[in-house]
Amino acid sequence: MNSDPNRRRRTAPPVPFAHELTAALDALGPPHRGAPGSLDGIPAWRARLAESDPSLEQLRDEGRFEIQEFLAPGPHGAPDIPVLFARPTGLRPQAPVVYHMHGGGMIGGTHRTGLREILQEWAEPLELAVVSVGYRLAPEDPYPAAIEDCYAGLEWLVRHAGMLGIDPGRIVIAGGSSGGGLTASLALMARDRNGPRILGQLMMCPMLDDRNDSVSAEQMAGRGVWDRHANDLGWTALLGKQRSGEQLSGYAAAARATDLSRLPPAYIDAGAAETYRDECVAYARRVWEAGGDAELHIWAGGFHGFDQLVPHADVSRDARRTRFRWLCRVLNRPRRP
Repeated sequence: MNSDPNRRRRTAPPVPFAHELTAALDALGPPHRGAPGSLDGIPAWRARLAESDPSLEQLRDEGRFEIQEFLAPGPHGAPDIPVLFARPTGLRPQAPVVYHMHGGGMIGGTHRTGLREILQEWAEPLELAVVSVGYRLAPEDPYPAAIEDCYAGLEWLVRHAGMLGIDPGRIVIAGGSSGGGLTASLALMARDRNGPRILGQLMMCPMLDDRNDSVSAEQMAGRGVWDRHANDLGWTALLGKQRSGEQLSGYAAAARATDLSRLPPAYIDAGAAETYRDECVAYARRVWEAGGDAELHIWAGGFHGFDQLVPHADVSRDARRTRFRWLCRVLNRPRRP
């Protein structure tokens, strides 16, 4: 028997993908086709990614939703931040709000990315509003641009709660992939700066750890969607030389935070067959060890973003329903004094 744990890690077989997901995954091709191969390839990849974003008219869905765009003041010395405000038409005043941070590996995406599903699946049935922030992207704007933009947008939301008709005491922050990582970092920043009170943090397959050295990262390299190579590219674009620092802030990569106490209730999920699986498990465990509230789901056979790319698969439906039920419970909790 080989007693070297590092050797066991290098030779661990990949986790199989769920049978109902494999046809769609095969159609996508190797991971490198869905991610830029180098820093030079980011602009072209970013443009392709944006092509799938819904237009404002598509988001309005023939009057089903009211959509407005604003510019929020950026951090000191930085440009204004585009924010998109959306709500079901006729939404009552003092509605709860989801503050959304889009995915895209820290190098792509817009404040419209992933928004259509959130409006249809959360905003309408739960009678809530959505504010989505268009944070700056790497490598043009490295850390701390994105997280500081997200924090500035959150402060703008609270200051303009009356104008927007939302309840500043019922804010849930949410995001997927890089947006999930920003969600975790934003919760840390709001706690440390005595900032806006956050009711809950919902993280879908979040990008949490720049070290990218977990068993799942190595195990699934070259497989699925957004593999270890793509993840390295995203983190390097964001952090550059800072990435090698031992004292990197949790605002840059939430897994680096040393104190996970006093955080709002967290929902964390990931696929069992994706790069981020183990860092999500580790983050939830550390929240529990700090006495916090975290709900963790690892979906068997799921690759990164499986529920968006194959929405009608049974495992995708289960994942989306489970997030929805958690959001219902958080929104219905009694307010803290």
